[in-house]
Amino acid sequence: MAIARLYSRFQPEHYDIYLDINRAKKLISGKTTIKGTAKESSIAVHEKDLKVSSIKADGKDASFTVDNDANQINIELAKAGDVTLTINYTAPLTDSMMGIYPSYYEVNGEKKQIIGTQFETNFARQAFPCVDEPEAKATFSLAIKYDEHPGETTISNMPEAKVENGVHYFETTVRMSTYLIAFAFGDLQSKMTETKSGVKIGVFATKAHKPSELEFPLKIAKQAIEFYEDFYQTKYPLQHSWQLALPDFSAGAMENWGLVTYREAYMLLDPANASLSNKQAVATVVTHELAHQWFGDLVTMKWWDDLWLNESFANMMEYVSVDAIHPEWRIWDRFQTVEAPMALQRDATDGVQPVHVHVEKPAEIDAIFDPAIVYAKGARMLVMVRALIGDDALRNGLKNYFAAHKYHNATGDDLWSALGKASGIDLGTIMHSWLDQPGYPVVSAYVENGQLKLSQKQFFIGDGKDAGRKWQIPLNGNYKAAPSLLTDKETTLGDYKDLRQKAGKPFRLNVGNNSHFIVKYDPTLLNDILDHADDMDPVSKMQVLQDLRLLADGKQTTYAAVIPFLKKFAASHSMVVNSALYRIVANLKKFVTPGSDDEKHLKQFVNQLSEKQVQRLGWTKKDGEPNDDQLTRPYVLNASLYAKNQSTIEAAHKLFEEHADDLLKLPADIRVFVLSNEVKNYGSEKLFEQLLTDYTKATDPSYKADLDAALTTTPDQKLIQKLISKFEDSNVIKPQDLRSWYRGVLANDKGQQAAWDWLRDQWQWLNDTVGGDMEFASFITVSAAIFHTQKRLDEFKAFFEPKINTPGLTREIKMDIKSVTSRVNLIDSEKDAVNKAIQNNL
Repeated sequence: MAIARLYSRFQPEHYDIYLDINRAKKLISGKTTIKGTAKESSIAVHEKDLKVSSIKADGKDASFTVDNDANQINIELAKAGDVTLTINYTAPLTDSMMGIYPSYYEVNGEKKQIIGTQFETNFARQAFPCVDEPEAKATFSLAIKYDEHPGETTISNMPEAKVENGVHYFETTVRMSTYLIAFAFGDLQSKMTETKSGVKIGVFATKAHKPSELEFPLKIAKQAIEFYEDFYQTKYPLQHSWQLALPDFSAGAMENWGLVTYREAYMLLDPANASLSNKQAVATVVTHELAHQWFGDLVTMKWWDDLWLNESFANMMEYVSVDAIHPEWRIWDRFQTVEAPMALQRDATDGVQPVHVHVEKPAEIDAIFDPAIVYAKGARMLVMVRALIGDDALRNGLKNYFAAHKYHNATGDDLWSALGKASGIDLGTIMHSWLDQPGYPVVSAYVENGQLKLSQKQFFIGDGKDAGRKWQIPLNGNYKAAPSLLTDKETTLGDYKDLRQKAGKPFRLNVGNNSHFIVKYDPTLLNDILDHADDMDPVSKMQVLQDLRLLADGKQTTYAAVIPFLKKFAASHSMVVNSALYRIVANLKKFVTPGSDDEKHLKQFVNQLSEKQVQRLGWTKKDGEPNDDQLTRPYVLNASLYAKNQSTIEAAHKLFEEHADDLLKLPADIRVFVLSNEVKNYGSEKLFEQLLTDYTKATDPSYKADLDAALTTTPDQKLIQKLISKFEDSNVIKPQDLRSWYRGVLANDKGQQAAWDWLRDQWQWLNDTVGGDMEFASFITVSAAIFHTQKRLDEFKAFFEPKINTPGLTREIKMDIKSVTSRVNLIDSEKDAVNKAIQNNL
């Protein structure tokens, strides 16, 4: 049932917001004045957990009722027309990481807090009454008073205009959506610079961090703003761009206009000891959020069903911009190993949401932030568009799109119209087949009666109902006979022998792996590709492994048939190839029982895959080594440790002992493996306590993540129980970090039962603590990603099926039951054949 939007009845033009925030009492006293146009005499504005004391309309008391279930205040006016509402209220300062909330941290043993905000998707209503819908753009004048201490910093979307009687007044914003308002205050440090066009760039963090940790994000932010101004051919519209790292933050980052907020791990890093992958992660997050300053902030989706218009685009642009800033990183390799496999895996389960999805209720809105679909698949759609139209048309189309819609709202069709006009291609028709339909096709390439033929059909992992869907597929074939778009269910390209002879190379589709489909080659074509594997570029090799893995998951080939090919790729120096190879290895682990002979054989096989690479690369970075070596090393060391290679285990132990006095100084790219190896193979209660204490005291986000990953691998039942006892102690594990701790223990064979018992026993506590958050459903996802036995499937269904109608969880529960079911069925049917194939390839 469609919910009537409040904007249809009342259209705000300007807000004056006054907030008096008392940190000690955890209380907000507010007064909001809204000027706008009432389309009828009965209007409403949003609120959540506000205690409204009075409402005046044009200076006179107005009749109102508060409907907490609908999150709104219903107001009766004397008549429709222009009106000024003045609303007085109080609200709690909560620890939910939504609305206005405190972030907690320590400096030199002293507990401190800073106040920050998180208003996306619809939490501005927890801070002030408003029409909390993306289309309800207005201007905002913000005034903040708080229990201020000397030396504290106060920042917001706009520059501070003045401070009078302890009240901080900020300049009026440009026209914007409520969910992009942000402010923060507390004892902050900062670093500043300026772009070529005069935009002030600043990074802010608590004083728990070394000043040097702010240098990298400052540089990236400056370069990103300069790049986007050029690429979009549209000036950054505000005077400044502040980046703020918050100690408590539920999302990864948030694109508030002019004041972007980040989880500390995604903004801060120690330049003296940061891995290349960590630098890439921070750079892509910063550039993602700054891409939004135009795509999402300047032009905003009209409603949340077009969320992809914000997120998919920013997800693509983070790679475009980082590639321009640091071409030597070859950042598109990261796209191929992170975004593409995530999208392909999730999008193959029947029941998955399409990129463009109908939503109405607040809980549904949070549930559509599916990283695999709205972010990763959507970005792949736009990479496909970029390949189709080229950068010149893309930039011209975007320039016109921003000019037409700036400070207003747009839909997906507005974007396709602008890009279509710039390129002369009917993009709308092509893209609706991808955005409005869930799933993606497998293109079968086969030789029949001497003819090379292609056909498309929806690809499923597990049971799927074929609805006869059809896509307009950019084929990117390497034979001229292949059309640029496959629009029919099937097509014939011509005589295979003749085509093969003319081309002089094996037939391939989706060259570059930029289109969102996989290819199933018949034995003739696949063997030809594999016979010439040495001639292929790294992405092509990766793609062969990627597609075979997915086809095996979808029972269109078998893992037993894939195993003999793995050694063919094991010597590759390319990170993308090793990423795909060891993803298959990770899947093979699910076919063996811990402690069995089958597991022993798999470890022997993995050792054979990784041993020469470990010998080649060693544990530590060499001067001048290529980026591929730096990024491949973690894959092969992890594999070698799994395989129980004694020399690898001993080398890790030696590194630990050499750095025992300062583990933070272990090289960041291999630190997690050294720590995990020590916990698993040389563990003791003393070591456990030392690392846990280090975790609580550490401020370096990447070091904290490594300690979390290492501690959760302990095989000691007593220590596992001790860890789980800390799950609800926010002084040790912050709620924002709890999911990774839970996942770590759940993935540990020795800890799985204890972690799973905790989740089921403490579901209500978890719901109360992080339940209103878009991250909440991911506790279900990470459980489903690990489970692969009938026993766990039965328990999973028994626990989650009764919760299937919980708003915001319905799709996740249904999808995850399907994904675990398909995995269990696959293992049951192929376990013997897989283990036999492993033995045969030793």
